[in-house]
This record gives sequence, C-alpha cells and structure tokens, in this order.
Amino acid sequence: MQRAEISSAANPAPSLPMKAIWRTIRGYILWSYERGTLHYDIMVTLILIFVFFSPYWINFKDKPVQRNPHPNGVIVTSDGHGGLLYQIEAAAIRPGDDLSVRDQLLHIIEPISGDVSLVRYETVPDKKGRVEVYRVWVHRE
Repeated sequence: MQRAEISSAANPAPSLPMKAIWRTIRGYILWSYERGTLHYDIMVTLILIFVFFSPYWINFKDKPVQRNPHPNGVIVTSDGHGGLLYQIEAAAIRPGDDLSVRDQLLHIIEPISGDVSLVRYETVPDKKGRVEVYRVWVHRE
C-alpha cells in the first residue's frame, strides 16, 4: 500500500501585496500622484468631503461669541455739531425730578467720556408711553 502523505500545513490564503498598499498610502501622505490620475482625484475628493461634512460631526468650537453691542446700555454717537449724543436705557435711571435725572445721567456718562457738560436730554417713550431710552446731548469740557 502506498502511504498518502498528509500535510499539516494548510495552503496559505493569497496574501495581499502589502508593499503595494504601503506604497499607495505613502503616496497619499506625501501627495506624490500626478493631476488627473485616479489617486489624485480620490485625495481631492476626500479633502472636499472633510471640508464640507466635518462641521456636522466635529465641534470645532468656532462659533462667534455672543456679545451685547452695548453691555452697559449706553450707545455713543456724534451729534454732528462737535458734541456727543448718548442713548441710555431707562432701566439705568431712577425716575425723579430734573436735577436727579441729570445727576444720574452724568454719573453714567462721565466714566465713559470724562468731564462733560450736559446740554440737554429727552426721553424716548415706547408704544405704551413708558420711557424706554434717554437721549442725552453733551459737550466735552
């Protein structure tokens, strides 16, 4: 009888050409493919996918900071005659007589502009007649 030799080693699966795979990966990393080739087009497509779709999945924390344009309720503009026009929210002023309102307005304005003389002020009411804003005209001393 003939003896059949049984091999304990299994036939190896066809191996992937690892050198070719690493060469392709290195080509992508070093950007060594010419324009118009398949690999160049794949690289450009991957970059475009990253640029357009990554903001949906990655929080880059690049949102603009929410700022109140006038955190203390004061807006300063030029009145066109060498003076300044201030708009001060009514919530910053306690109602009272003319002298106390002027003092409060100057108390808010002087830290911003220094020594000023208050020329005049007027109230701007809302639709219900409540004072919403004080407009104050001042000149620097």
